[in-house]
Amino acid sequence: MEFHQLYDPMGNAFLSTLLAAVPILTLLYFLAIHPHKDKMGKRHHGIAAPKAALIAAIVTILMAIWLVGMPVSSTLAAFGYGSFFGLMPIGWIIVAAMFLYTITLVTGQFDVVKFSVVSLSSDRRIQTLLIAFAFGAFIEGAAGFGTPVAIAGALMVGMGFRPMAAAVLCLIANTAPVAFGAVGTPIITLANVTGLPEMALSAMAGRQLPFFSILVPFWLIATMVFMHKGKWKQVIEIWPAILVTGASFAIAQFAVSNFIGPMLVDIVAGLFSMLALILLLKVWQPKNKFYLPGEEEEIKSLEKQESKYNRGQVIKAWTPWAFLTFFVFMWGLPQWKAFLNSLDFFGLKSLYNIPVPFLDQLVFRGPPLANESVPEAAVYALNWLSAAGTGVFFAAILSGLFLRLSKEQWKLSVIRTAQRMKTPLITIALVLGLGYTTRYSGMDAILGLAFTKTGVFYPFFAAMLGWLGVFLTGSDTSSNALFGNMQKITAEQLGLDPVLIAASNSTGGVMGKMIDAQSIVVATAACYEDRNEGANAVGPIFRAVFFHSLVLAALMGILVMLQAYVFPWMIPAY
Repeated sequence: MEFHQLYDPMGNAFLSTLLAAVPILTLLYFLAIHPHKDKMGKRHHGIAAPKAALIAAIVTILMAIWLVGMPVSSTLAAFGYGSFFGLMPIGWIIVAAMFLYTITLVTGQFDVVKFSVVSLSSDRRIQTLLIAFAFGAFIEGAAGFGTPVAIAGALMVGMGFRPMAAAVLCLIANTAPVAFGAVGTPIITLANVTGLPEMALSAMAGRQLPFFSILVPFWLIATMVFMHKGKWKQVIEIWPAILVTGASFAIAQFAVSNFIGPMLVDIVAGLFSMLALILLLKVWQPKNKFYLPGEEEEIKSLEKQESKYNRGQVIKAWTPWAFLTFFVFMWGLPQWKAFLNSLDFFGLKSLYNIPVPFLDQLVFRGPPLANESVPEAAVYALNWLSAAGTGVFFAAILSGLFLRLSKEQWKLSVIRTAQRMKTPLITIALVLGLGYTTRYSGMDAILGLAFTKTGVFYPFFAAMLGWLGVFLTGSDTSSNALFGNMQKITAEQLGLDPVLIAASNSTGGVMGKMIDAQSIVVATAACYEDRNEGANAVGPIFRAVFFHSLVLAALMGILVMLQAYVFPWMIPAY
């Protein structure tokens, strides 16, 4: 049965928008607001993530059927499609990353990694810049889909950061790189759905994000210091490291996006930023070290013990992470993906494109999201070999062989990973199912259309629409696919440059990445070994990052306004 999306089902734009927001408001309420008491009688806000996601998922399904009249079969198909996508490829990435991390723990190699990082700098602020921002940006550029938060978060917890702090810091750091993540996929998708030149969109994003690539490291360190009850002077005293990290990333980001294209932006910029910071640390170190509460003596002890590991032992300990970097990079290359997808193992294909029953080509999106009524594809790509998680899994297996794990160590690594990932996988499946249901029902489009009625202020709200899109879908790519063409149409109707407005959907969207439920669940899965503790941490983490996300998105909106009306020369010619 065909289903044509309705963008004002109640005949009243305000009421339709309010009702369309019910699924998202339900999820937010139960994650971050709902009061309850634990067994000890202590009052908390928000319930465990799996329970909150299940309640919100049920509400979403009911609203899709009642509010917009989506057929029951299509509604359930959309939810199932999203849930399977949550498990593969999203969940698979986290499982594989945690498996590799666990292997380094059970073999004791992560202790050597900690010593080597301390030898570079024992200052926790420097470690945050290096791991959360620079290394995370590189992983974002190669893989995306939550991989940088998972890997950087696990690294930081292994280094001794508290799980809550590691999760929040990695989520904030994973902003400026997102528009060029997964080998430029968000910008490439935006070009495909809008028909605008890919190079122009890449250049426009590359003239917006570098400002934030410089700002975010300062923001990140300020957040880190204040989370641990520090002072402003502890932010300012490492300004050379912050500036070098951000400026080096921004310069590479601008140059590659404007003169090469979107595919290698984060990979090059991330590597350039890491190298610049490491070189700086060879000639400069902060006078006053910043340690986490209660760890100063332990860190100083680690510094004294550093010499007990020789260069060969340090190289051995870092080899699993070198394998990870190589495989993530390779699995991110379009040519390598295409090759893997073409393989056939005696009738077992490496790629199965499965049209989703009751959904594929049966849901129609219409004006103003599209120029005319067009059917939506719903094809589940089971790319078990070319999925980013498979690359990470191969890195884990190779690491285990290289480190010569015993039979018991292999068994322990598998069991610990499985125990840790059970609850997060359920939550991710529910959240992605919810997101796909709102997408195919058109409820997220109803919310987005509210932004198009802002007239002269639309450039500001164009960025906020991108922010909303990523918050709803969990992906800058999905947000661009959802709202990109509408942004272009609205810009042309208002006499604004369509490249500026379309690009702002992607650049504004990056600020929503830290608050989407998918990213937060990934962060908790990576940072909390106790799955129940992680499930209960989703709400507090959301509350901790929401302000940062909203303010940074608003700043991006202000920049877009300035580029539209004050500095139009910043818009690339095309």
